[in-house]
Amino acid sequence: MTLTQAVPFAPKFGQMLSPEANGILVLDEFTLDPVAARKEQHGFRAAISSVALTLRRIVALRLFIAVVAIANLPLFLLSTGWWIYAVSLAVVIGVHAGVSWLNKHEPKVRQRHSLELHLHRERSDNYRKVRDAVKFVIDSPARMNEHLYLELLAAKRVALHLHIGTVAVLDTSDDSAWKVRIVRELPQATYPHASLN
Repeated sequence: MTLTQAVPFAPKFGQMLSPEANGILVLDEFTLDPVAARKEQHGFRAAISSVALTLRRIVALRLFIAVVAIANLPLFLLSTGWWIYAVSLAVVIGVHAGVSWLNKHEPKVRQRHSLELHLHRERSDNYRKVRDAVKFVIDSPARMNEHLYLELLAAKRVALHLHIGTVAVLDTSDDSAWKVRIVRELPQATYPHASLN
């Protein structure tokens, strides 16, 4: 029985951490400005909340218009007199005008809020650093948005691609510069090991 040493694992990209790191491959490492990050948390959350509030108001207005339109039918059928026809006609015209106004202005509202979020992203050096670092290792490019950035700041760890084991890890121990590492957690089978023959 002889002891044969396997060929040491040599990663093509990145660098291996110390042995106690349990086979974690560092793909990228950079720092964030803590002061800016704290301000950006509030700015992004306020912008997202504004978008959500506006969309809820639009939905509420559409529901109100629908209720008025439905209520107008029994009012028209169960009532008599010329005035009820005038009221029903006014309701129909109002419903049509309301729906037309929403259909015309809702896309503009969504576009304006999307532009506001885009400007928040582009003004943030921290966000751009994270975006540029993860764009080649994330499972879906659409996931790289303000929600993922806020999750990283809050949870300190975000899974980027479960299949290949890439993760973004935030270290806030140094208050002068927060360190972000994009790492790959290597499967046990890829670790350097010894085999017995």
